[in-house]
Amino acid sequence: MSIDGFPALALNADFRPLSYYPLSLWSWQDTIKAVFLSRVTVVSEYDRIAHSPSLAIRLPSVIALKEYIPMNRQPAFTRFNVFLRDGFACQYCGDRFVTEDLTFDHVVPRSRGGRTTWANVVTACSPCNLTKGHKIPREVKMYPLRAPDRPTCNELQFNGRAFPPNYLHESWRDFLYWDTELEA
Repeated sequence: MSIDGFPALALNADFRPLSYYPLSLWSWQDTIKAVFLSRVTVVSEYDRIAHSPSLAIRLPSVIALKEYIPMNRQPAFTRFNVFLRDGFACQYCGDRFVTEDLTFDHVVPRSRGGRTTWANVVTACSPCNLTKGHKIPREVKMYPLRAPDRPTCNELQFNGRAFPPNYLHESWRDFLYWDTELEA
């Protein structure tokens, strides 16, 4: 029976997840390596055991870093982080989409001198993006539902909590704060 499906929830030294979206999960191989290098503390374990020729070890299900890693004060400007800031919702019509159906739109188009910055880019569905085109909001009477701004890492973490992964192990329950029921 394979042990590949046994990731460990990685927590910072303050016992908060390093990331909510995507959820900070480490492969069992990376987790075991970190345990042996004394970089993490094992908080909880699976019932599953990994064997080597000279050792048997229960697979960790939750680990905490021994040294605190401060969160970046300024998140990177990426397409994914724009989508996360905007809750994966079109900022013109409000519809929610999966990432494949989203684009990002320059509120002031680049052709009109707009720049690719937090304050000028919003999440848009393809139909709204095409409708707005190279026009500014007042020309087409399409205004973002929320003024675009630079989010903090805490805001992105908070927004990420709205999108729990498909699988959550019960040993992670005390460290994650979603309103959904956990799968066992």
